[in-house]
Amino acid sequence: MNQLTVTTEINKPVNEVWNHFNLPEHIVNWNFAHESWECPSAKNDLKVGGKLEVRMQAKDGSFGFDLVGIYDVVVENKWIKYHFEDGRNIEVIFEKISEDKTKVTENFDPENMNPLDFQKDGWQAILDNFKNYSESL
Repeated sequence: MNQLTVTTEINKPVNEVWNHFNLPEHIVNWNFAHESWECPSAKNDLKVGGKLEVRMQAKDGSFGFDLVGIYDVVVENKWIKYHFEDGRNIEVIFEKISEDKTKVTENFDPENMNPLDFQKDGWQAILDNFKNYSESL
């Protein structure tokens, strides 16, 4: 199955975008697709073989899940590749466009539960949330 791709451009230097994307104290502030959701906890051991662990849940507590990713590639300020425990691969590319502009591209294997458009829209909403959060700092 083909990977899906979402992307955004953020008006911040690449090193700041990298930190906002990867540091747990930032992840909890943007890693959800809708304001009715939250990310109450995040841990990130950003190295090959390390784990990204995040909790995503509805604010009303009605639904939630834990995601665990294991890093396969980490190239600071440029590229991250990891996989979920179910084997799906995710790649995040950080591209310096200028001193104050960074393009972030995520390529990911879709899961089999939800329609592709739904998944792509959800990942794009999270990335848009990330852009808004990063630019607000």
